[in-house]
Amino acid sequence: MDNFLAYPLQDLPYVIVTLLIAFTIHELAHAWVALLFGDDTAKNEGRITLNPLKHIDPIGFIFVIIAGFGWAKPTPVNAYKMKHRRVGSVLVSLAGPVSNLLLAFIGVGLYFLFLQMDVAYSQIILPFFNLFVSLNVILFIFNLLPLPPLDGYQIVSEFLPLKWRLKVQGYENYALLFFLILVITPLSKYTISPIFNTLIPWITGEMASFYYFVFQI
Repeated sequence: MDNFLAYPLQDLPYVIVTLLIAFTIHELAHAWVALLFGDDTAKNEGRITLNPLKHIDPIGFIFVIIAGFGWAKPTPVNAYKMKHRRVGSVLVSLAGPVSNLLLAFIGVGLYFLFLQMDVAYSQIILPFFNLFVSLNVILFIFNLLPLPPLDGYQIVSEFLPLKWRLKVQGYENYALLFFLILVITPLSKYTISPIFNTLIPWITGEMASFYYFVFQI
C-alpha cells in the first residue's frame, strides 16, 4: 500500500490532520486579508470560516496523499474591489504562505514545549508536530514559487508592467503544464527539489534555534 502513497501508512493520520489545518488556515488568511482591503467576495461565499469543508478540494486533498502535492479550493478574490489594489493583491497572495510559516513556527514551539514536559503519549505527539512543521514549511515555500497557479506567481505578476503581464497571461495554460512537468517528473530532482532541500532545513533550523534559546532562558 505504501508504494501508492506519498507518505508512509502510519503517518497518514498526521498528514490528514495537518492538511486540514494548513489548507484551512491558508485559504482563510487569503479571504481575511482580502476583506481587510475591501474585497468581500470570499466573505460572501462563506470562506471566512474555520470549517475545513469550505476550503478543502477533495481531489486536491487526495493528490497530496498520493502524489505529494495538491491544492485546496482557491479563494475567490476581486482585486478591483480593493482599496490600494496592487498592495492589496500582493498582501492577499502573501497571506496564505505566511500563515503556513506561522503555523510551522507555532508547531516548533509546541514541539519544544511537549519535549520539555515529557508528557504521556509523546511518541504520538512529537512525530505529529515534526510532520506538521515540515508540511507547513513545504507549503510556505511551494506556494511562493513564481509559477501559475501559485501565490508566488500572483505576487510577481503584480510587479510586471501591464504590457508584460498581459503577454504572460497568454501563456498561463502552458506555464501550468510546465509547472506539472517540473513537479511530477524526474526533472524535479534538478529544479524544485534542491530549493526544498536547502530551504526546509534552514527555516526549521532557525525556528528551532529560536525556541532552544527561549527554553534555555
